[in-house]
Amino acid sequence: MSRHLHREVENLKQQILALSAVVEENVQRSVRALVDRDLARAAEAIRIDDEQIDQAEVDVEEECLKILALHQPVASDLRFIIAVLKINSDIERVGDMAVNIAERADYLAKACYVEAPVDIRAMCEKAQSMLKGSLDALVNLDADLARRVCAQDDEVDNLNRDNYAAIQDRIRQFPEEIECLMHILAVSRHLERIADHATNIAEDVVYMVEGEIVRHRAKDYATQF
Repeated sequence: MSRHLHREVENLKQQILALSAVVEENVQRSVRALVDRDLARAAEAIRIDDEQIDQAEVDVEEECLKILALHQPVASDLRFIIAVLKINSDIERVGDMAVNIAERADYLAKACYVEAPVDIRAMCEKAQSMLKGSLDALVNLDADLARRVCAQDDEVDNLNRDNYAAIQDRIRQFPEEIECLMHILAVSRHLERIADHATNIAEDVVYMVEGEIVRHRAKDYATQF
């Protein structure tokens, strides 16, 4: 690798890690807004996505394309840049999910006082743990940790299905609560999508480190861990 290409790849790595940190923090912020019924925190999560995350995602993509055009990297360098392009998209989508949760938190804090029939906090913690694990795997280029993250995806899927069933039952019993309950169900779905994106990031870390494409192998992970 030429010295100039090495410097640009290192700069790119710092960019994607910085974006990851901001997005992870914003997910935590939106979840806290939901749990604490905190309107100010919900508004801040939305503002940060608009002012920081969207532009940072564009900057990372442009940097990847610039390196590809100017240096035509091969082997591990090319693999790294391709992985960053994919991870960048997933991180930005996680940022969007954080905004969606913040918007639901805002609505629920203002309009709804129904008791949630599901333990949304447990799902929040699991999805956040997966996101943190996938980003830690990215920072440390840790393929083993990335695989462990992938193995957890079914747990979040199962929680989402349980939440759906519980909310359906609640709606049958208290149809007047349907609007608020649908917002709670939407939060569950957004958390499930965060877990999906965390899995995508983890899979791309495995590709980045080992050159192995491991999509569609969740069952294998579950039996290994």
